[in-house]
Amino acid sequence: MMKQSIIAAFEASVHTKHKIIQDDDLIQRIELLTNKIIECYQNDRKVLWCGNGGSAADAQHLAAELSGRFYYDRFPLYSEALHVNTSYLTAVANDYSYEEVYARLVRAMVQPGDILIGLSTSGHSKNVINAIAEANNKGAYTVGFTGEGGGQMKDIVQLLINVPSKDTPRIQEAHMMIGHTICQLVEQTLFPKK
Repeated sequence: MMKQSIIAAFEASVHTKHKIIQDDDLIQRIELLTNKIIECYQNDRKVLWCGNGGSAADAQHLAAELSGRFYYDRFPLYSEALHVNTSYLTAVANDYSYEEVYARLVRAMVQPGDILIGLSTSGHSKNVINAIAEANNKGAYTVGFTGEGGGQMKDIVQLLINVPSKDTPRIQEAHMMIGHTICQLVEQTLFPKK
């Protein structure tokens, strides 16, 4: 019985990824984001990420792939997840509200030409939405990683990467696959191996 459940979960993940492969429009948007990130770094700008829970973990993971390394040693790229300073996060959540934790940092950190990528499987995370709105005001390029509907984020981001699923774990797995693919392509384009 457990073996069947394991196989069913793996098959559901593979099914979601097959749906992405078959969605030419989504693949083109992933390619567009990759090129935007490359251009961002060529112009000495930065890529910032935000999300909650598992999406925060994914944001931090993907930021580390850019700022550290992906496949091989190369120059670090400026990328950070906005939740990593817990003293800041808890102070602002306490003194203002949790809905403001990312928007306040965006006000301080984001400059025109930067990219903010918000991750929310539902597309309804208020603190991520507020950060995107603030980043739009600051002249950043805004991106939403969501599930298939896009939620409220679809109406405010400049680019939507909406995974064709309503299942949170499958969406998060796809966000990581998409993010890893982008990191690989950014690295090999900006730092081609000799």
